Amino acid sequence: MVTTATGGAEQTLPSRTPGPPVQTLASREVFTALDASARGLTSADAAARQARFGPNELPPARRRSLWRELAGQFTDLFAVVLLVASAITFLAYGLQEPREVGTLQLAVAIAGVVVLNAGIGFAQEYSAERTAESLQAMVPHTCRVLRDGERQELPARDLVPGDVIVLEAGDAVPADCRLVEAHEVSVNNAALTGESDAVARTADPVPAGPVLEARNCLFMGTDVVAGSAKAVVFATGAATEFGGIFRLASSATRQKTPLQLQVASMARRVAGAALAIGAALFAVRLPAGQPFVETFVFSLGVMVALVPEGLPATLSVSLAIGVRRMARRHALVKQLLAVEALGSTTVVCTDKTGTLTQAEMTVVQAWAGGVRHPVSGVGYAPEGEVADPRPVGDLLRASALCSNARLLPPSADDGTSAPAEHRGWRVLGDTTEGALLVAAAKAGLDRAAEEAAAPRVAEYPFDSVRKLMSTVHDDVGRGYRAYVKGAPQELLARCTTIDWGGERRPLNEELRAAVIAANDELASQGLRVLAAAWRPVSGPRPAQEEAESELTLLGLVGMLDPPRPEVSDAVAACRRAGIRIVMVTGDHPLTAEAVARRVGIVTGPAPTVVTGDRLDALDDDALDRLLAVPGELLMCRVSPEHKMRVVNAFQRRGEVVAVTGDGANDAPALKHADIGVAMGASGTDVAREAAVMVLLDDSFASIAAAVRLGRSVYQNIRKFLIYLFSHNIAELVPILAATFAGFPLVPISAVQILAIDLGSDVLPALALGAEPPESDVMDRPPRSRRERLFSTAVMGRILFLGGIQALGVTVVFFWHVHASGIPYSDFTKHDLVYREAITMVQAGIVVSQFFNALAVRTDRQSVFRVGLLSNPWLLAAGGFGIALMAAISYLPPLQSLFGTAPLAASDWAVLAAFGALLLAAEEARKWWLRRPRATRPKGEAR
Repeated sequence: MVTTATGGAEQTLPSRTPGPPVQTLASREVFTALDASARGLTSADAAARQARFGPNELPPARRRSLWRELAGQFTDLFAVVLLVASAITFLAYGLQEPREVGTLQLAVAIAGVVVLNAGIGFAQEYSAERTAESLQAMVPHTCRVLRDGERQELPARDLVPGDVIVLEAGDAVPADCRLVEAHEVSVNNAALTGESDAVARTADPVPAGPVLEARNCLFMGTDVVAGSAKAVVFATGAATEFGGIFRLASSATRQKTPLQLQVASMARRVAGAALAIGAALFAVRLPAGQPFVETFVFSLGVMVALVPEGLPATLSVSLAIGVRRMARRHALVKQLLAVEALGSTTVVCTDKTGTLTQAEMTVVQAWAGGVRHPVSGVGYAPEGEVADPRPVGDLLRASALCSNARLLPPSADDGTSAPAEHRGWRVLGDTTEGALLVAAAKAGLDRAAEEAAAPRVAEYPFDSVRKLMSTVHDDVGRGYRAYVKGAPQELLARCTTIDWGGERRPLNEELRAAVIAANDELASQGLRVLAAAWRPVSGPRPAQEEAESELTLLGLVGMLDPPRPEVSDAVAACRRAGIRIVMVTGDHPLTAEAVARRVGIVTGPAPTVVTGDRLDALDDDALDRLLAVPGELLMCRVSPEHKMRVVNAFQRRGEVVAVTGDGANDAPALKHADIGVAMGASGTDVAREAAVMVLLDDSFASIAAAVRLGRSVYQNIRKFLIYLFSHNIAELVPILAATFAGFPLVPISAVQILAIDLGSDVLPALALGAEPPESDVMDRPPRSRRERLFSTAVMGRILFLGGIQALGVTVVFFWHVHASGIPYSDFTKHDLVYREAITMVQAGIVVSQFFNALAVRTDRQSVFRVGLLSNPWLLAAGGFGIALMAAISYLPPLQSLFGTAPLAASDWAVLAAFGALLLAAEEARKWWLRRPRATRPKGEAR
C-alpha cells in the first residue's frame, strides 16, 4: 500500500506493490503505485473508488446553528437600543402611580418591534445564503480526464485517486496529483504558499521529503499558468493539502460590503438624530405642564419609532433580489456589492471572441502559394469541403497537429438526458484550434491517423508575448519536425522560406509583401487570420529558439466568428446609457474593426485604433491623454498586461471600469477592475475565480442586462429610503404643531407610531426593493461614484413628499378638533373627538403612505405609464397596512389598545383625497423634470 499523507487527512491508496513515496517514482512507476493506467481508470473502477473515498469536494463550511443565527439578530446595535428602551419603559410602568396601561402597551410594542425585525432579518439572511449557494452551483467546475481510454470532460467532484487528468494553461488544479507528463509547466501556488510568482514543475522524480515541496506534484486550489501536462490524482477532497487550509478559512467571519457599511453608518446617524429629536420633544413638552414620566415615555416612544432598525435587512433583500434577477439573465454575481457597483459603470473593456461573437470559429478561407481556397460549412460539424484541398493539405495538417483541442461528436444518447451543449458537435479546448480541426477534417485528413504517424514528443505552449505555439513530432520517414502556428505578423518575422506551389522558395521581399497583402485582405473581411509553418529540428527536445526560427511558411487560414445576434441592441443600450465601450482584443486591427462595426461599437468613419506596440511606446501621461479624448476606441494586438495598464489608466481618470476576460493571464485585470467579468462557458477557472461576475452564456448582452439591473437596484434602495423617511416628517410635524399651538395632548401616540412602522413600513419597503427597472433606466448617464445615498435630490424628495403628508395630517387633526368647538384646555385623552382626531392622523399617514409608495416607484417616469398594477406585491403590502388601520379603528380590543375611535366613510374620503393630492403633486414634479431640455429655465439641473 502507498499512503500519501496530506495536510487535510490521510488517504490510503490502492497499489499493486509496496513502494517509496509517489514523488520519488519515475513516471511509468507512478501508475503502478497508484493502481492506475496510462489509459485512465475504467468507469467501473472509478465508481468503486468514489464509493470508497467520496466526492472530490471540500466539506461545507461549518455554519452557526439556526438558533445562534436567530439570537445574533438581537445583538445588532438597533436591536440593543430598542431592547434597552423597552426595559426602561417597563421600569417606568412599574414606577408610575397610578400605573398607566398605555405605558405597558408601549413597552410591549417596542419589544414586538424587536422580535418582528429579528424574524424578518433572520429570514432574509437565511434566504440570501441559500440563494448564494444555489447560484454558485451554476458555475461550471469541470476537468479533462482519461476514462476508459478516452479523453472526457467531467465534473471535478467526480475525480478519484488514480484518475489521469489533462491540464493546460488557465486550468485550476482540481485535486492533488503527480505529474507524469509535463511540457514547460509552471503553476501559481499562491493559494497554498502565498507566493504569487509562478514556479516550474517537472515530471521527473524528486528526492523524498514533504509532499508540498515536491516539484513534480500539483495541488488542489493552485493554477496552471503555462504549459500542458498529464497527472495522476493521489488525493481528493478534504484529504488534499488545500483541504486542511480550507477548514481553517471556512470559519472566518464574512465581511460586510462597503455599501452595507455606508447604509449602517447612515442609519446610526439617523438613530442619533432620533435620540436628539426625542430629547427635544421631552424638553419642549415638560415645561408645558405634562407629567414627567408620561412625557419621558412618550419621547422615548417617538425616538424608538424613528430608529431605522429594519433598514440594513431591507438593503440585503434588495441586493439579493438583484442577484437572483441577474442570474435569470445569465449573469452570476459572486458579491452583493457588485450588484450596486454595476449601476455606476462608465467604461466597459470587452473582449471580442465569445463575448461579442458566438465563439464558434469556422475556417472559411485557406491561402497557400498565392491562391485562396474557400471552405464551406458552418460551425463545428465536419460537414463541408475545401476547394482543391491538395495544395493546402500540409497547411491544415500542420495546424491540426499543432493543436491541443479535441473535436467531440454529439452525445450518443437520444438527446433527452444529454445537456443542451452536448447535443451537437463541440470542441473540448480552444475554439480556434477546434476550427482548424474541423477544416482539416473537411480536407479529408484523419486527425487520429496523422497523430499516430507523427506522435508529439515536445511542446512549447502559446503565450501572449510570443503569440505562437509550437509542437515537435517524430514524423515517420521525415525525421523530427517542429510545427508552429500563431499570429501572422509574429510568425512571418521568423520565416526565411515559403512553400509556394509545392516547392520551397526563399521568402524575398516580393513574396513577403504578397503574404502581408493576403493577410490584410482576409482581415479586412472580418476574419481572424492564423499562419502555420514548419522546420526540421535536430532531435526530440530542441531548444525553443531552434524550433521557432528559420521556418518555412505553409500559408494562412482565415476564420469567422459571427457576432451574436443580441449584441447590437445591447451595445446600443449601453451607448444610450452613457457607457463607453472599448474593444480590447488580441486580433488584427482590421478584424477587430469589422466586428466592431457589425455590432455597433464603431459607427464613425475613423475610430482610434491602438495596437500593443503603440501602447508600449506610450508613457502613462500620453496614455491618459489618449483615453481622455472622447470617441470610438479599439485596442488590438494587445496582451493581458496591456489590458491591465488600460484599466489602471481609466481608473486614474475616475472611471468605473468593467472588464471582461477568459484567460489565466486576464486574472490581474479582472481583480483590479471595479467589475471583473469572466466567461462561464469558455473561461478558465482562474479567470472565473478572479472575477466578481460570471457570464454563464459568455454574451455581452448579459453585461448590458446586468448594468440595467444594477442601476435599478440602486434606484430601489433610494426608493425605500425616501419611502421610509418621508413619513417620519408626517409623524413629527403634528406633534410639534400641537406643542407650539398649546394643545395639551399629542396628535399621535408612540404606540400608534410603532403600529405604523409595523403595518405600513416593512412590507411595502420590501416590495419597493423588488421593483422592476424603469423603462428609461438605460437612457440616463452613469451615476457618479462619489454620489451618496442621501444626495441632495433624495433629501429634497423626502422633504417634498414628507411635507405634503405632514401638511395633510396636521390640517386634518386641527380641523377635526376645531370643528367640535371644545376649547383646547378642556380636552382629555378619553374624549371621543380627540380619539377620532388621532385616529384620523394615524389613518392619514397610513393612507398617504399607500399613495407615497406608488409615487416613489419611479424617479422621472409617470407611475401611470409603468402601470399601477405592475407591482402586485406593493399593492398587497399597502392594502395590508390599510386593513390593519381599519382594524385598529373599528375593533374594540384594538381601540382600547391604541386609544382610537371608528371613522366615518366621509373621513376616509378626506384622507384618500389627501393621498391622491400627494400622488398628483409628485406626478407634477416628474412632469417638470421630463420636459425637453430646451424648455427648462437656464441653469436648471436635470
